[in-house]
Amino acid sequence: MYAILQKRKLAENTYLTEIEAPDIAKKAKAGQFIILRIDEKGERIPLTIADSSKKTISIVFLVVGKTTGELALLKKGDTLIDVVGPLGNPSRIDTFGHVVLIGGGLGIAPIFPIANALKEAKNKVTAILGAKSKKTLFWEDRFKQTCDKVLVATDDGSKGQKGFVSDVLRDLMRREKIDLVIAIGPPIMMKVVAELTKGRIKTIVSLNPIMIDGMGMCGGCRVMVKNEVKFACCDGPEFNAHQIDWEELMNRNESYADEEKKCTCKARREK
Repeated sequence: MYAILQKRKLAENTYLTEIEAPDIAKKAKAGQFIILRIDEKGERIPLTIADSSKKTISIVFLVVGKTTGELALLKKGDTLIDVVGPLGNPSRIDTFGHVVLIGGGLGIAPIFPIANALKEAKNKVTAILGAKSKKTLFWEDRFKQTCDKVLVATDDGSKGQKGFVSDVLRDLMRREKIDLVIAIGPPIMMKVVAELTKGRIKTIVSLNPIMIDGMGMCGGCRVMVKNEVKFACCDGPEFNAHQIDWEELMNRNESYADEEKKCTCKARREK
C-alpha cells in the first residue's frame, strides 16, 4: 500500500498528490512515469512523475473520467493499492543551448522536472505554458524560479497572450535562435508544434497513448514512428516529433471514446 502524504488543488479540476514511494523516488528521473491502481477493482492509469524527493513522488492529474474522479476524492492518509515505476526512458539531458519547453494543459506538470534538469545542465530554458484560461493554469511561479523566461498563452486571453502555445512559439522563433523544442500536451497541440518546427528545429514530444501494462507486453500503446511500430511505454515515452504518424496516434486514442463516456456517466450517477 502506498500512502498519500499530501493532496491539493492546483487549478480548476487539476490536483497534485504526493505519494510515499521511496523505492520509486530514488530511481525516478525527468520524463518517466508510473502506473497506479486505487483499489483491487480499479483500472491501471499512467501518470507522469511531476516531482520527486528522496522518499516521495508527486503526480498531477486532471479529472476527466471515473478513475481520476475517484483519485480526486482521496485525501492525506488514504492509500493506493498499486504504484508501479519508474517506467519509460528518462529525458535525454545534455547541454543543448537554448531549449524551449512547451506544456499544454496537464502537460505543464511533466515539463517541470525536465526544466530543472536542463537548467542544471547549463542550458538557457524558456517555458511556454498553455491553458484554456487562468483558472486552469498552474505552476507559473515555479517555472519562473527555474527558467530564464516564462511565456503564457490562454485560449480566452485571461492570462498572458490570447491564443495557443504554437502562436507564442512562432513569435519566439522569429526573434531568437532555438536549439531544441520539447513539447508535452494534447496530441493535436504537439502535432501543430511539430509542423511548425519541421525542417527548422529538432523537436521532442512525450506520448501518452492508451496504455495497460506499461512494460511492452500488451501492445496497447503502439505508435508509428518513422514507419516502424514502437511502444510508448518502453521505447518512449519521448520521440522525435517529426517522425510520428500523428493521424494514426489520434485515431487510436479515440478507440474507446464511447466506452469512456459511458463509464464517466455511470460514475456520476453512482455519486
